[in-house]
Amino acid sequence: MVNTITIEREFGCGASEIASLVASRLGWSLWDERLTQEIARLTESTPQAVEQREWRTDPAVYRVFKDFLRGAFEGGLPPTNRLHLLDARRIAAVSEIAVKAALSSGPSVIVGRGSQFFLRNRKDVFHVFLYASRDYKIRKLISRGATEDKAIEQIDTTDKARAAFVRDYLGLKWPEPPLYHAMFNTEMGESCTAAMLVECVQQFERD
Repeated sequence: MVNTITIEREFGCGASEIASLVASRLGWSLWDERLTQEIARLTESTPQAVEQREWRTDPAVYRVFKDFLRGAFEGGLPPTNRLHLLDARRIAAVSEIAVKAALSSGPSVIVGRGSQFFLRNRKDVFHVFLYASRDYKIRKLISRGATEDKAIEQIDTTDKARAAFVRDYLGLKWPEPPLYHAMFNTEMGESCTAAMLVECVQQFERD
């Protein structure tokens, strides 16, 4: 019995909208921004801070700053474990806790945040990967208000950063097709993709 769907995606392909449609059709909880909020709570941070750091490797200047802090505080100054530094390694560790909390909350659609990796051995979880062509994703971002230059920059860098994060902090590849039960090209439209995804899950359960 499937009671959770994880949706991993290429940036800009419309995954959040599709996940919302799937959750609505199934009557399940949606963990997308809600998951970011949970990670923020667990790290004593803010959703905005988490969004800036999640699933990106630490830039060199940030790593140097962390090393400086580790060696700088002495005597009455606070130890680094009380500074609540929101680095990539901490994001990875807390993301797993947040994803498993989402899983235990009941039937859910979980978007990204490593859910397909953390839950890969569960038999009651259906894993999906969503993708689209570069041109489609750029047009989609522009339609949402991004400038062409900004859309191109985000499309060309975000998924590379995500792949680097997964490699460096989880020791895995991104994307890794064998992890997924199904992969969908979202250029068929959000409603159509959501409908096919739900039908695929239901057929998977019947089989």
